[in-house]
Amino acid sequence: MNATIRQIVSADYDTTRWSGGTTTQIAISPAGACYADRDFLWRVSSATVELDASDFTPLPDYERFLSTLQGSILVSHDGGTPLALTPGNIHRFDGGAATRSEGICTDFNLMLRKGKCSGEMRCLHLGEHGAAKLSRTVALERERYSFLVYCVEGDGELSLDGETVRFSKGEAVLAQKGEPLLRSGGASVFMLCEMAETES
Repeated sequence: MNATIRQIVSADYDTTRWSGGTTTQIAISPAGACYADRDFLWRVSSATVELDASDFTPLPDYERFLSTLQGSILVSHDGGTPLALTPGNIHRFDGGAATRSEGICTDFNLMLRKGKCSGEMRCLHLGEHGAAKLSRTVALERERYSFLVYCVEGDGELSLDGETVRFSKGEAVLAQKGEPLLRSGGASVFMLCEMAETES
């Protein structure tokens, strides 16, 4: 299969209300899957948390990665000790845990179906005219592999197999297969998600 690379802009996003604010779906797999039906393999989203305290929706079939884009929150699971979460700091947890947050923020989420999808999420800072090859950190047999890069601040361009897509703050690029090259124009911040699906 040939590599593909696709820009995702705000007009492509799907924003809905949840009990504590709004949630914006940036990308989901497979295409056409519905978050409410819990039939997806992975989902990348950003949500606003508008209440001083809120409870996360239980997702027992999913592993979750969480960070904030703006603001800081305290997150606790099953009544445990709260963990401070600040912009760019990644927290990995079981979606089935009883999770509570305190504080107002805009967050960034990656959800992976247990047993059917593996992945990672990390934050990348690039200086003016910086560059980084996005090497894979997840390797599985029988997989469909994707990178999603979301621009938090600044701008960038993603190149793969001779094709280049430019994108800016609030936009994303999805690349399938390969190890794309990310470049920044000015000083920029990106959220990077890797997803490796283990079912056909």
